[in-house]
Amino acid sequence: MLACGYHQRLGDAHAEVVVLEQLGEAARGADLVVTLEPCSRYGRTPPCVDRIIAAGIKRVVVGVLDPNPRERGRGIALLQQAGIDVILGVEEEKCRQLNEPYFKYMATGRPFVTLKLATSLDGRIATRSGDSNWFSGPETNRFTHRLRRDCNALLVGARTAALDDPSLTVRHSQPRTRPLRVVLSRSLNLPLHLKLFEFQERLPTLVFTGKGSSASGIEALRTAGVSVAQVSESETGLDLHEVLERLGARGVARLLVDGGGRMAGAFLEASLVDRLFIAYSPVVVGQDGLPSFAMPGVERLVDARRGFLEWTRKSGNDVLASWRLGPEYWRGVP
Repeated sequence: MLACGYHQRLGDAHAEVVVLEQLGEAARGADLVVTLEPCSRYGRTPPCVDRIIAAGIKRVVVGVLDPNPRERGRGIALLQQAGIDVILGVEEEKCRQLNEPYFKYMATGRPFVTLKLATSLDGRIATRSGDSNWFSGPETNRFTHRLRRDCNALLVGARTAALDDPSLTVRHSQPRTRPLRVVLSRSLNLPLHLKLFEFQERLPTLVFTGKGSSASGIEALRTAGVSVAQVSESETGLDLHEVLERLGARGVARLLVDGGGRMAGAFLEASLVDRLFIAYSPVVVGQDGLPSFAMPGVERLVDARRGFLEWTRKSGNDVLASWRLGPEYWRGVP
């Protein structure tokens, strides 16, 4: 292998260009292996296909076609027209998995939803008084910020926003994008001094509320520079499907839900969770503690929602586990 590279953050050079810049003239006559079909149109960066052709690459090995209908197959065709040998479909399924949020977004127009929870050994996210500081250790906290780094938007409910007053920023690592901060609030009873509402020009916040919310509450937030969007609601809360559609329309392809048990239960009950990360801390809270998923129970185990375990790993004194819960939309891309 002569060189390797990856797309570090939105707006930066794609992996192909990173590699070609490392190689210089050594790229002429070489093979280039990529997970995703090279782009062929101008976007935030120039087309990678043009750079590949100009560099004199002899052969390109492509894992999977780009699911974007504007790109799909076009890059391959341009490479072949330029006399470059193309091999397609090598480790295709693994390459789809590497890019699964993008594949889901292209197939559905909705973001890939990751839900993160920090719980006790008995599945509680706080004591009965609401105390949850600090469940997880510093290693797990750094892992959480790596999750934030890789997302376009971070979402919490109004209760978490008011009680915990999170800033929902990325620390400990350089963000690939600047995630949009999102709050769901039916009542709009949100103090304007919350950290979520600071630095709106640099760190914007979007509040989703119901269509029947008070005009004065909406105006107060907008006067503070906060964006407000109204969606449908029911007796149980805001329409989460509509929330995801609206976020997708804003270009959000990766969403991290980092709220409390009510929010986790709502997303799980609506079957909107694609991946679940749970950080188990070595503490027992007891039966009066707040549950991880505040949602109606089932009578029979056969009716319970199930997933499958991807991996577990030690994180300081905690244990991290990754579970898959959602339908794999990206597999159905034609």
